[in-house]
Amino acid sequence: MSSALNILKEVFGYPAFRGQQAEIIEHLASGNDCLVLMPTGGGKSLCYQIPALMRKGVAIIVSPLISLMQNQVAALNEVGIQAAGLNSSLPFEEAQVVEQRLLAGEYDLLYVAPERLLTKRFLDLIGKIPLALFAIDEAHCVSQWGHDFRPEYCQLEILHTRFPDVPRIALTATADAVTRKEIIERLVLHEAKIFLSSFDRPNIYYQIVDKANSRQQLLSFIQGEHPQDAGIVYCLSRKKTEETADWLNAHGVAALVYHAGMSPHQRLQNQKKFLREENVVMVATIAFGMGIDKPDVRFVAHLDMPKSIEGYYQETGRAGRDGQKASAWMAYGLNDVIQQRRMIEESMAQEKFKRTATRKLEAMLALCESTTCRRVHLLDYFGEKATFLTCGNCDICLNPPGTWDATVAVQKALSCVYRTGQQFGAGHLINVLRGSPTLRVKQWNHSQISTFGIGQDLSVKTWRAIFRQLIALGLLTASSEGYGSLCLTDASRAVLKGEKKVFLRQQPEQKQILVKMQSNESQLFEPAAQQLFDQLRSWRAKIAKAHGVPAYVIFHDATLRELVRLCPQTEEELLQITGLGIHKLDRYGENLIEILRSG
Repeated sequence: MSSALNILKEVFGYPAFRGQQAEIIEHLASGNDCLVLMPTGGGKSLCYQIPALMRKGVAIIVSPLISLMQNQVAALNEVGIQAAGLNSSLPFEEAQVVEQRLLAGEYDLLYVAPERLLTKRFLDLIGKIPLALFAIDEAHCVSQWGHDFRPEYCQLEILHTRFPDVPRIALTATADAVTRKEIIERLVLHEAKIFLSSFDRPNIYYQIVDKANSRQQLLSFIQGEHPQDAGIVYCLSRKKTEETADWLNAHGVAALVYHAGMSPHQRLQNQKKFLREENVVMVATIAFGMGIDKPDVRFVAHLDMPKSIEGYYQETGRAGRDGQKASAWMAYGLNDVIQQRRMIEESMAQEKFKRTATRKLEAMLALCESTTCRRVHLLDYFGEKATFLTCGNCDICLNPPGTWDATVAVQKALSCVYRTGQQFGAGHLINVLRGSPTLRVKQWNHSQISTFGIGQDLSVKTWRAIFRQLIALGLLTASSEGYGSLCLTDASRAVLKGEKKVFLRQQPEQKQILVKMQSNESQLFEPAAQQLFDQLRSWRAKIAKAHGVPAYVIFHDATLRELVRLCPQTEEELLQITGLGIHKLDRYGENLIEILRSG
């Protein structure tokens, strides 16, 4: 592995491998297949980039997103590696040039979209040249049950059929046991070695709050914990992304929009601005994010509950890729539960798909309603046994909720659903329970039924939490007949008959936990050092703009911080800085030494 370690140090500028990287690289470089599950920011790319340089021929990297290809290619070119991408954004003439250079053996790595890869023309083309390996990035896209399903990924078994002697590596940050099995089956990786890293992201603070006024809650979160930070806000609908971005901008937060209904040009412009500028918040649907390798995203917020833990983990994993402190924040309410249930019931999917979607939703609901450490819950879902009971870095650990015997209250709620004919939503049911003589209550004569006013002892907020948890527990379900109508389930009978007790989560009332996410430089740097850091950032921004790449492609903030802390004065000393290899030393060494000496 000396060759691999030399490449790591001299090309990429890192002193040592992390976790299982060395073992994966040795396995793949020796010509063997593997499946790698590693969290976002864990260094998956190096696991195929270094073997690509060690083996004869070109490495073909299958990537689902153009933006991901462009960022990876730009980063590789910056460290002196010959890489290119083939995708639909390239004009015909440029694509031809790439193909000619490929045939001439001028590339170390070629990134290609699965649609392009599967064409007979491309398969014939790469059949004429030596191939180092195939890397299938974002391999969870193969799962038809997943949140990022790409039909073309299901046809990638052709790589094994047509090129049986070329080693393959499939990589993903998100896959439960079912998805892992599907990746192995569909990509014919039965003999592949599985490398399963920890799913834990200890730098991320997980927080799920009861949804009240979600926009105001979001603004308070950003202003209180992440002022002037880059972040991503996820919404379920296109309309909501636009309205939320407009509202944030009106309240002093620089926000952009991204969703599939926008023109490709506008989406690309907004994405470039998010990647290349500081302190921008992207408000988006799930159309945005996969492959976004911006390292300094300090928070990911959800204004609507994701459909699955896989989706939640994938999306929150875009925060804190640089290993610094970051937040995963979500506002979650009763309507989220009802809406997700209805979407499954009303879909035209087969029953098997609906059952799987329901199972994944129930797991997501269980995470939201958890009374134990969120991190332990996440790890358990992915089949990983946590080495701790409390992490000390989630809302549950910092402000533990209690549980209460809610059996009587639940019986009242279920009885009210029954007495009103199982055709009303939670809002109306709560009015009946609390004895509120609303126009609708009078219209349906519900002030005359036995459950009218029997729940006056509990607040509206408490009742909404009760109904939300009853749906999560499967004691109520959302009807597909009327919007938001709640119906009893078979499991309700035992509770109504008094045969089963129900304990519910007690909402923490006493305090709001504010976790200050101070940047490392503000904690570590004296004023003079901060001034030098700002000089380096300013210089980096100019270089990045001239090269047409995001600033982090030139150097990560971590590299700049190390430059300030160690203040190297010679080229030999510069080579000891993490993230600074020989190619970047040749390009930027003189500039850096000049800035550091003057600083």
